[in-house]
Amino acid sequence: MDAATIVDELLEWSIVGSFSRIGLAVRHLAFGWATIPDGSLEGRTALVTGPTSGLGRATTEALARLGARVILVGRSPDRLAALRDELQEAYGGGRFPIVVADMGSLASVRAAAAQILETESRLDVLVDNAGAIHSERTVGPDGIEATLATLVIGPFALVSSLLGLLRRTPGSRVVAVTSGGMYFQRLDLDDLQSEAEPFSGSRAYARAKRAQVALVREWARHLGTGSVAINAMHPGWADTPGLAESLPGFYQLMGPLLRTPAQGADTIVWLAATRAGRARSGALYLDRRPRPFDRLPGTQLSPSDRRRLWDAVVGLAGIPDPLPET
Repeated sequence: MDAATIVDELLEWSIVGSFSRIGLAVRHLAFGWATIPDGSLEGRTALVTGPTSGLGRATTEALARLGARVILVGRSPDRLAALRDELQEAYGGGRFPIVVADMGSLASVRAAAAQILETESRLDVLVDNAGAIHSERTVGPDGIEATLATLVIGPFALVSSLLGLLRRTPGSRVVAVTSGGMYFQRLDLDDLQSEAEPFSGSRAYARAKRAQVALVREWARHLGTGSVAINAMHPGWADTPGLAESLPGFYQLMGPLLRTPAQGADTIVWLAATRAGRARSGALYLDRRPRPFDRLPGTQLSPSDRRRLWDAVVGLAGIPDPLPET
């Protein structure tokens, strides 16, 4: 094991050192990260959900700078239009189409997918970034708890609907943006909709993110090699509006050590734009390196658990299984 890997492992065990801006800075130097050249994504199309703030905004700007056509998928027409105008002014017009969609509504997701399939001839990158934390248990328009609907069911339906387009695009990849908080929660497959105990928004969010990562592993198992690469990443602790609103005490405590949104988005962009970022499928990344899926005993999902989760999500999404067992 070389010195850089030893340093990386020590940071990973420390958690604070790993997830804060310290870990990113040290790894950048230790591994000699190469800058992704401007223009790397010219002629390619990316889609980002939740692009108007935080990590989504930083990701969108980075992909635009690399030359990509970026489909902006979000709930607010006004915020999407404002972002489109800013991007066009900064990077040139004509390559930032807007798709209005609420990831917590299956009808909205289906309509968005239909619009994309009608207007786009290729899809090189899909970044599943949109998220929300609710202070009280809320049921969405499809009768599904809103956190699970927005972070798990809606994105699953979107990827399923666009799978054919992704498969027709050489070198395509999906990047799911998760959270380090998922390491500290066990997913209860008998209570995916948070009905059995007093509701906690942060706990429901972390459990939904654990489900998201488990589904990434199932997608990769089903798709196999040589098809669409799908990976998860977590950005570490980044200074975003979502963190400030949902965990104000933690936000204040860790303020000086939080990563900027651009630093948190670095691995998203690396997975989206580089050959190395597509070398594996079904992995979880932090700072451009694959990481363990589990840290605590009792939080692991077995292969049969992941299959059970997949079947449950297919049922909640109300769609045919996009990749049935053969």
